[in-house]
Amino acid sequence: MNRLVAWAYTACIHALVPLALMHLWWRGRRQPAYRCNVGERFGRYGGSAPGAGPSVWIHAVSVGETRAAQPLVKAIRARHPGLRIVMTHTTPTGRETGDQLFGDAVERIYLPYDLPFAVAAFLDRYRPVAGVLMETELWPNLLQAARRRGVPVALVNARLSERSARGYRRVARLTRMALECLAGVAAQTAADAERLVALGARGVTITGSMKFDIAPPDSAVALGRVLRERFGAARAVLVAASTREGEEALLIPALAGLPAGTLTVLVPRHPQRFDEVAGLLAGAGVPFERRSAETPVAPGTRVVLGDSMGELFAYYAAADVAFVGGSLLPLGGQNLIEACAMGTPVLVGPHTFNFQDITAEARRTGAAREVPDAAALVATVADLLAQPEERRRMGEAGRAFATAHRGATDRVMDMLEAIGLPGTRAPG
Repeated sequence: MNRLVAWAYTACIHALVPLALMHLWWRGRRQPAYRCNVGERFGRYGGSAPGAGPSVWIHAVSVGETRAAQPLVKAIRARHPGLRIVMTHTTPTGRETGDQLFGDAVERIYLPYDLPFAVAAFLDRYRPVAGVLMETELWPNLLQAARRRGVPVALVNARLSERSARGYRRVARLTRMALECLAGVAAQTAADAERLVALGARGVTITGSMKFDIAPPDSAVALGRVLRERFGAARAVLVAASTREGEEALLIPALAGLPAGTLTVLVPRHPQRFDEVAGLLAGAGVPFERRSAETPVAPGTRVVLGDSMGELFAYYAAADVAFVGGSLLPLGGQNLIEACAMGTPVLVGPHTFNFQDITAEARRTGAAREVPDAAALVATVADLLAQPEERRRMGEAGRAFATAHRGATDRVMDMLEAIGLPGTRAPG
């Protein structure tokens, strides 16, 4: 039966190739990088041959997964300095984030489509001795090919919401076939582990989230001070971070309810939407400036459009209150750990199912509050701005929350070494 399932799946993937190419072309209208390096998606690689020596392959779909991989990359380089690291992505923004974070220390390419010939070409060229899939990314042909070659592949920092689990259950045989190819699974929470086991995962351990191990860099703290000076040291600052399509249309009208003089820093999740959000602000008649202007913010400016990448820590450092987006609409929410680690009071909307356990714990400890809609968000911000002692308490709770959950990376590394991550272990 597995052969029949695999054959049917592969036939579907082949049939979808024209649609995939159309998708790249369509996305390339707004984000031209989608039309670059298309050959890599079919296992065709230009340029020089990969470096010598054994490699470990890490797959990080987009920005969030790439950032989450930071402590893992650091740990592999420290504990196994003889290993090269090859990182695959699905989106151009993930690839660009990898370039910003790792530079030449990590080779970055696109993951090939799950076509047998493309998967084989990828494995032939890079010959990984082990593979790591970040969060939740299952490609049956790729996993089967790796297993046939004796390459252990682990799913780490794994999270699986009940909504996603329902989707996987619709293709239960295919999902089980993919999960059975994994050499190990490191789940973020007990609930994630339970859902993965129910789908057929084996060797599941609970390690926590590696995102807690991403320490705020000193450079971000310093930039936060610079930004706060540019924003106006005497002004109250709300950072609305990682907002998604449809949320800005809810937020922008509501901002009029903030106390006079409050500056909102609006940071869309996806860079290809910067101009779109600028258009929304202009259409609403809201005086705004762009972060990229690198100039002090005028007193009459009500919104700064955060049109930069990789600066969330700095934005949070410059804020009095933070709202973490993707949560006003049923989009699943975004990572609130960075804001907590900076000691910034956090607000979220009601839709945080992609980060359900982490968000619930942050709320339980007093580091975060949930608001039902944009109007309640603005009212809660106004209330917090009038209560410096409550902001301080929430900030301290956030730092304690972030600190208490560190250590996942070491547990993930122990699991990877147990399943066969090779290389020369660093002394000590």
